[in-house]
Amino acid sequence: MKQYDYVIVGSGLFAGVWAYLANKQGKKCLVIEKRDHLGGNIYCEDVEGIHVHKYGAHIFHTSNREVWDFVNSLAEFNRYTNSPVANYKGEMYNMPFNMNTFSKMWGISTPQEAKDIIASQRSSITGEPKNLEEQAISLVGVDIYQKLVKGYTEKQWGRDCKELPAFIIKRLPVRYTYDNNYFNDLYQGIPIGGYNVIIDKLFEGCDVETGVDYLENREKYDALGDCIVYTGTIDSYYGYQYGKLEYRSLRFESQVLDIDNYQGVAVVNYTDRETPYTRVIEHKHFEFGTQPKTVITREYPADWEEGMEPYYPVNDEKNQDLYSQYAKLAEKEERVIFGGRLAEYKYYDMDKVILSAWNGRKRPDYKERSRKKRINKKK
Repeated sequence: MKQYDYVIVGSGLFAGVWAYLANKQGKKCLVIEKRDHLGGNIYCEDVEGIHVHKYGAHIFHTSNREVWDFVNSLAEFNRYTNSPVANYKGEMYNMPFNMNTFSKMWGISTPQEAKDIIASQRSSITGEPKNLEEQAISLVGVDIYQKLVKGYTEKQWGRDCKELPAFIIKRLPVRYTYDNNYFNDLYQGIPIGGYNVIIDKLFEGCDVETGVDYLENREKYDALGDCIVYTGTIDSYYGYQYGKLEYRSLRFESQVLDIDNYQGVAVVNYTDRETPYTRVIEHKHFEFGTQPKTVITREYPADWEEGMEPYYPVNDEKNQDLYSQYAKLAEKEERVIFGGRLAEYKYYDMDKVILSAWNGRKRPDYKERSRKKRINKKK
């Protein structure tokens, strides 16, 4: 008999939901986390009484009522609505692109005027867009592309928009209403007390080891559990035998300011190319804070190198082909389950991570799957 039913590698949202459901079923879990805290990228730090999103802004949103009820069973959510603002060389524009944006950009007031201008500017692109620049112009026109898309995107990806594939921007939201709500989902908000309230509930009852690299101690931890739930990077699990998958990373610079309000909104995107960071987050606005001080975080995109935190998978054709090779190896594993954005090399919204973990838990137990595989091999 193993000591644990599950050894869970990583402690992000996928791992947390898995652990929570496993505990509800009476399973025993050991959680192995490389960082010095649980929660993955939704972890918050308390600074001056403000819940600081340590790894970038996380706004929960979903249209799935079952998911919404689930997270609200873990923590009460406030009514925060994501309404970021774009700063282009001091000019302020509402996001997503809507009538407030168009009115500021062109001095117009009606949806038809905005439609006419965008249609006129789209006409400069004929045929199938060959790169991201052409794709963006075909969707929103030249003016919006130049001021609000080009610089931000080039900073985010570290390349000229003409060198980026068109599929990265499959669509850009364009609304012909005066609506600054960024998400179309039915439900959104921030957990009151920060995401650590949820993290604590998800991992309650688990044995936890932080500051430990599973891959450096694999034999030890594999021997402890019946099943491994792995949420780290899939290529590192296999020793990069086919090569390294590419990511974009982020660097954060946080600052405590002796004022009560720095920018008047939680998120401001800096869309010119010259400003080195992509956005500034003022954390207190996620929870309508009234503290005398404020905390801001500047977010700088960076090329990922081993040892850095991988944030955004580069899902181009080359990397997807490479991932598919690793995915084939993963399918052959009889006692390892791969889940989450790093193990699946996939960008996930938080509600989709929860659904993925639910679906994983609904699969047959790994012992039953292993038994069936052995029977099939004998056949």
